[in-house]
Amino acid sequence: MAAARTWEWFIGNFEHISKIDLTYYKRPQMERRISSFMRSIDINDYEEFIRVLKSDKVILERFILHITINVSEFFRNNNHWQKLVNDIIPDLLKQHSRIKIWSAGCSTGEEAYSLAILALEYNLPLDGKILATDIDRGVLEKADIGLYSKKAVENVPAAYLKKYFTQQGDFYRINDEIKKMVSFQRQDLLRDKFDKGFDLILCRNVVIYFTEESKNLLYKKFADAMRVKGILFIGSTEQIFQAKELGLTSVAIFFYQKQ
Repeated sequence: MAAARTWEWFIGNFEHISKIDLTYYKRPQMERRISSFMRSIDINDYEEFIRVLKSDKVILERFILHITINVSEFFRNNNHWQKLVNDIIPDLLKQHSRIKIWSAGCSTGEEAYSLAILALEYNLPLDGKILATDIDRGVLEKADIGLYSKKAVENVPAAYLKKYFTQQGDFYRINDEIKKMVSFQRQDLLRDKFDKGFDLILCRNVVIYFTEESKNLLYKKFADAMRVKGILFIGSTEQIFQAKELGLTSVAIFFYQKQ
């Protein structure tokens, strides 16, 4: 019982510091990530750890980066992006003259900028800027800077890399015309209200540590935020088991349409 109370005490105090509610995440995986971080800074108990998080902003930011999933790259799972371009978006344009797009859990911006590149390349009529949101202010700052490693851009076609990036040493900076197409904003997907009327929402590789209840809550919110016939594009390791109850139908692997 003491261990359970200790965990509850920690997540309550951490939420007060960070505004991040860890009850939405699977406890065993989250406890392992937290314990590994505590060992890395030579701390053995939650009380001392909370004290450090309150007093050291750098460690707090490092810890938030550690527990949130921020692995990303441009055009990740390229065959899925081809499906998006060749089939999904043309179908959306049959419904509406302009499409409203959101990259939810955008991390450091690779996904949102990939969407912007495609929008330019295929002359897609966007309804405003592409919305890109994440709970982590640190990754949003990196996204806004738009500087990426060779690893991050390895799936970018050579023509796109030359056209939309400027090489700076071992890094590549996204060009301003792409940056201007994206609006980065902080958002807690599980607690904040969503805008409405989206035609395409991407939430890929974000919910890996969420509880099943949290996933269902999130997918319900996405469904409510989409227009009829709108598309939710999820990650390559994910599946929506209660899609029918949410008013969603699988139209291709990893793509769900609102009915």
